[in-house]
Amino acid sequence: MRLAVADGGGALRRAFRGACLAVGLALAGTAAGAGVISPSNATDPSGFRFQIVTADDSGVTRRIADDLYKQLVPIFGGFRTELAQHRRMVYVAIGPVALRNVAARKCDCVVIAAFTSSQVWRSVTESLPPARALSMTAIYAEPAPVDQLRLIELLYKRPVRVAAIVSSNTGFLKPTLQGIAELEHYDPSEDINVVLNRIGKTEVLLAMPDRSVYNTENVRNILLSTYRHNQAVIGFSADMVMAGALATTYSTIEQINAQVADVANEFVATGELAPPQFPRYFSTVINEGVARSLDVAVDEAARNFTRRPPVRRQ
Repeated sequence: MRLAVADGGGALRRAFRGACLAVGLALAGTAAGAGVISPSNATDPSGFRFQIVTADDSGVTRRIADDLYKQLVPIFGGFRTELAQHRRMVYVAIGPVALRNVAARKCDCVVIAAFTSSQVWRSVTESLPPARALSMTAIYAEPAPVDQLRLIELLYKRPVRVAAIVSSNTGFLKPTLQGIAELEHYDPSEDINVVLNRIGKTEVLLAMPDRSVYNTENVRNILLSTYRHNQAVIGFSADMVMAGALATTYSTIEQINAQVADVANEFVATGELAPPQFPRYFSTVINEGVARSLDVAVDEAARNFTRRPPVRRQ
């Protein structure tokens, strides 16, 4: 394995910029279809090797790569060293820029993307040839909507009306959100306050990473307006909760990496590549001050809502 580094490119505003960074929110467009590679045409008899591809050399990126390397080595270590160049390559792309770089490569390789939002994933893969798209998968950066809805249930302990704002960038999420949230479409030419007034009677706003909706120009209005309407915002990162959202599930570096290892292990063992997916392992963060202001009684069930990866034997 070698680490490839490619060239990449008010308090409320600073916190939200951190939130965007935390979920890889370099949102450059609008998730591709899931695919399975069958063992008959995808498995090289000499085995597999892996390469972690990153877009920078920051401390956070190094921490991701170091932990991921430790999790992947036991999976790929069983193949004979002298046959390394004859194995099929599995690229693990960390972040949006790395994903774009490996997607552009012409190779008989597999790509597992991580620390990239579903919106970025779609923007990168929607124009690829079908066969190429089928050789790629992702662990999205943002929380799974189903886990966010379960967190809302734990916080309120009763049925509540949940709204979600979608734009043309996140319209592909409508099937996932249909039936669990009241969907409100937003056009960037609109005043965000008009949209917020339309959802004013709902109790919870489920936020998703969408550069059209949750940008530095809109986020202050969103948080203030929902607060005035006594609405809770379920954010899409821990930093967004610090900025004024009520709560969120979120995945740590180690939790995302564990899921990447799960996907890689399954592919190496079976030749089948899992479809793009939301994080499986997560923790929960709650803004206790916001909860008190909204009269939301937080108990230990909500605080301890988590799903940890199993201990992997080395």
